[in-house]
Amino acid sequence: MKDIKAVYFVGAGGIGMSAIARYFLGRGVVVAGYDKTPSDLTRQLEKEGMLIHYEEDVNKIPEACKQADSCLVVYTPAIPADHQELQYFRNNGFEIQKRAQVLGTLTRQHKGLCVAGTHGKTTTSTMCAHIMHQSHLDCNAFLGGISKNYGTNYILSNSDFVVIEADEFDRSFHWLSPWMTVITSTDPDHLDIYGTKEAYLESFRHYTELIQPGGALIIHRGLEMKENLQNGVTRYDYALNEGDFHAENIQIENGEITFDFISPIENVSGVQLGQPIPINIENGIAAMAMAQLAGCTADELRNGLRTYGGVDRRFDFKLKNDKIVFLSDYAHHPKEIYQSAKSIRELYRDRKISAIFQPHLYTRTRDFYKDFADALSQLDEVILTEIYPAREQPIEGVTSKLIYNNLRPGVEKQIIQKANVLDFVKNHDFDVLIVLGAGDLDNMVPQITKILQEKV
Repeated sequence: MKDIKAVYFVGAGGIGMSAIARYFLGRGVVVAGYDKTPSDLTRQLEKEGMLIHYEEDVNKIPEACKQADSCLVVYTPAIPADHQELQYFRNNGFEIQKRAQVLGTLTRQHKGLCVAGTHGKTTTSTMCAHIMHQSHLDCNAFLGGISKNYGTNYILSNSDFVVIEADEFDRSFHWLSPWMTVITSTDPDHLDIYGTKEAYLESFRHYTELIQPGGALIIHRGLEMKENLQNGVTRYDYALNEGDFHAENIQIENGEITFDFISPIENVSGVQLGQPIPINIENGIAAMAMAQLAGCTADELRNGLRTYGGVDRRFDFKLKNDKIVFLSDYAHHPKEIYQSAKSIRELYRDRKISAIFQPHLYTRTRDFYKDFADALSQLDEVILTEIYPAREQPIEGVTSKLIYNNLRPGVEKQIIQKANVLDFVKNHDFDVLIVLGAGDLDNMVPQITKILQEKV
């Protein structure tokens, strides 16, 4: 990157974009940007010194960001190509990079510890970042969720290591040059971008070619993809009960999870999971594997996982007592929902489990409605809202009714408008309730928590 004095973000409020904004704020340059709507994240960025506006208006771009020779423009693929501000920068000779290109530059300047996969990548990368940050090695980190340990999605240090969540959307992770990478899963997603499952798997295969010589691939055992490693890259696999890295002596008792970490480098006994959720055992194995290969000691691995506090919106408990359990989860792909439902069922075997699910994207609903119905059918009650469109226009015939009609017999079910969710919660009794999805239903979680607290 050139010697820049200002950075302008087109799409400032995304979780990944904001981490890079914080990186440049830490470097003392002018940081500004546009986003469609204010949020808790954009308000926090403004407090930290970022200049943000919410109307698509070239006149609102600060003067420091109108100098093509000293301003870098960063944009997210979610921004439409005809966006006025993006067109202004393109027509006036600015250096314009995708968020992933900036991260790619950082992986070439540091030792990149990257985590890719359809699901599990946010939790695994945040776990690895926490283990590394509290170790003698330390790290920088760009995460896809807000770490509860740090209250942010970004860690800045003088370390040679950088932990990065490698996003496959729009093939963004092809800009990266990992020193090491975990691949957690390759269940087809983003078929609006890739078209076919084969193209999706090919994208991951190409990603493995980008690992630096002398680096490592840590891949979940049994994935359908075929890697293509370059000279000097070592391959390891992992899983719950088998693989180069795995767990033994798993104990799930009294709301706590402990296990022994089995590794070709050094076994680590008596590992306690700081966020005791069954799905996090595998995520923890992958995070510990990469941190151990980077040089963390057994005590640092043990302490890092024990003190790991979780990620906002990832199996995020809001209320937990004898009368009501309420949590929020970002799960928005059928496999994610399956794992989330499986974990909550393991934790609360004898209680009625209800989910309010907001499907995310028309294309994803069209492609996977039967899989969504199968995953949700593990629960006792399913309440569906209308589809959250994000970047898409409606598709005729694609509604939440597709999922509703395919839920298994015996599952209590209904469809309600998102606008009626709070009233529904007020007038309905719950035992264990989870809000699922990547849309904006999560904005209601504080109000839902308050309603349920008042009921108790």
